Amino acid sequence: MTTTAQPLLTFEQFLQVVPEAGTYELVNGEIVEVEPTRAHKNVARYLMYALNDEKRRLRLDVIVDKDIVIRTVTADGREQGRNPDVSVVNEAVWNSNVLSYGALTEPIQLAVEVVSTNWEDDYVDKLDEYQRLGITEYWIVDYLAIASRAYLGSPKVPTVSVYRYVDGGYQLQKFTNGEQIISPLFRELKITVDELVNASGIQRL
Repeated sequence: MTTTAQPLLTFEQFLQVVPEAGTYELVNGEIVEVEPTRAHKNVARYLMYALNDEKRRLRLDVIVDKDIVIRTVTADGREQGRNPDVSVVNEAVWNSNVLSYGALTEPIQLAVEVVSTNWEDDYVDKLDEYQRLGITEYWIVDYLAIASRAYLGSPKVPTVSVYRYVDGGYQLQKFTNGEQIISPLFRELKITVDELVNASGIQRL
């Protein structure tokens, strides 16, 4: 019995064949379904609403959404299709072609990833791809403190890592516990790490 290897998908092919229902990414040439827990969704939704409220209050020319696929490229040139938990995109970029679907090839202003069990994707792969693309600001929201001590320190506590794109690379600032998260884009935002942990709905004994 022989098996035939399926050809790796390009980003354009991925957009043509990706199922309409559900959330999917293009990873290493294959379609991967992303199915977060309800707690994960709670955190992402809380942040999306909070950022959208700030956008409206300050009349910022951005779009805040949760279903935007962006084209990234790995170090070896492989196309990926990433779908951040929350995306913030410049309105002019978004509205430059309103008849197209949600995928973007330009760098967005802010990408937020809420950490799941496959936390290496957020801390390693997506970090590299988002930096390579030039995404202005990247948040890793580790509300369960599940990454390794190499990233969270010891003892491990819930942490929001904010990466800011400066001079061709990311600069990192970490926030924990009751610290207010500082965002270069949303300069007046008032959200603490504890608020995001509480938004998950997980009750700690």
